[in-house]
Amino acid sequence: MTAATDMPLPPCDLAIIGGGAGGVLAAMQALRLATTPLRIVMIEPREVLAQGVAYATTYGEHVLNVPAGRMSAFDDRPADFLDYVVATTPPDGPDRETLAHAFIARRRYGDYLRTRLQETIAASPASLQIVQDSVPELDARDDGAALHLAAHGPLEAAGVVLAVGNTPKPLPARGAPQLPEGRSLAAWDFDAVKAIPTDAELCIIGSGLSMVDTVLSLADNGHTGAIHVLSRHALLPLPHCHGAAATFDPAPLQAMDLRARMRFLRVAAKQAVADGLPWQAAMERIRPHGQALWQSLSLPDQRRFLRHVVRQWDVHRHRIAPEVHAMLQALLDRGQLRLHRGRLDTVMNEGRRLRVTTHTRDGRTDEFDVDYVVNATGVEMRAQTMRNPLLHDVLGKGHAQPGPHGIGLKAARDGRMVDADGNPQPRVFILGSLRIGCVWESIAIPELRGQAETAVRELLAVPAP
Repeated sequence: MTAATDMPLPPCDLAIIGGGAGGVLAAMQALRLATTPLRIVMIEPREVLAQGVAYATTYGEHVLNVPAGRMSAFDDRPADFLDYVVATTPPDGPDRETLAHAFIARRRYGDYLRTRLQETIAASPASLQIVQDSVPELDARDDGAALHLAAHGPLEAAGVVLAVGNTPKPLPARGAPQLPEGRSLAAWDFDAVKAIPTDAELCIIGSGLSMVDTVLSLADNGHTGAIHVLSRHALLPLPHCHGAAATFDPAPLQAMDLRARMRFLRVAAKQAVADGLPWQAAMERIRPHGQALWQSLSLPDQRRFLRHVVRQWDVHRHRIAPEVHAMLQALLDRGQLRLHRGRLDTVMNEGRRLRVTTHTRDGRTDEFDVDYVVNATGVEMRAQTMRNPLLHDVLGKGHAQPGPHGIGLKAARDGRMVDADGNPQPRVFILGSLRIGCVWESIAIPELRGQAETAVRELLAVPAP
């Protein structure tokens, strides 16, 4: 691995745009599959790799939402992350079986990816150059792409993997831009959240996984002030549960419409409980089929899902560690964590405090005053509103088009970026959150590692085993 300079960059065999988890997975696949001294360039504006939104936290209370035994970076080495955890756990720590079911601190996953990347570099005939820069322009061609880097200028690449990661949504409230500095925080600004005074009253906008991170940090600080959580449905993520997956055949689901699928899953969950399994066993059974289930839904049913079902799906599908769920429930039980169901309207400065105004489903207006507001509304899904110059560039030039329902970018089945005329770009692949509209399941590690391997194999002309 070589450091970046301000000198012009020579052409490369593969350019990876983005150095978060997806970009690092793509780089490792390219290094592993290379049989000749290929030149690979990764462009990432941050100093530290594998520190996208999910793994940037340095705080131990932020844990993975999946047990360690299921978080390998490699399909062909399913226990690899567990091996790393065991090797880096003190000898007097938990045994391997316990660690396999443990929800490990997320910061360790970033360490794992960086460690494995260095090991892969050392074992590969290819070279990897990390360039700390951004890419505001890209011109796709049949033989590759011409990139323009903000500081380093032009770069010719024979192939490109676009792994730009997640973009946080802005706070969806009138008055938000005028709030006093330091009083409106992003849930992903982990240091700022940790600095909230322990007696402060705050409102977290959003009730998903980012909200959970915020509450975990507050609890770790010994927070005593009231914690309001506002969201349209006021549904909290549900817990994982150890146990085997249910055994029903998920194949018939693909022929059903959305309503029939929901009925099927409710019956499957009840049957799992009747069989002595947790309801989560039904979700585990369909977990590997998420992309096929999304792609087999009609477009009207996909729209219905996004309008009426998505939040119910999220809390059942994107579950949290049982101990984390128990902590949230304890805060609810003692009244410190207070759920509000409604739509955020305004956040205004009111003397020394902030006034939050919401509209409820029954038409009422609700108001309450807090000291801080935390934006935990999640990731932006529409490429046109991601505030990413590169995405604006490729969309404006017609090299890409928005994905289904305006979510992300449109990709071919193998991940090639599709242009405005519907033609796949031969040498540009996209992965991760940009493919959510096409495949829905696209940001968890199993999907990222599979997309990364497919893209690299195609670009390097390495056949699948």
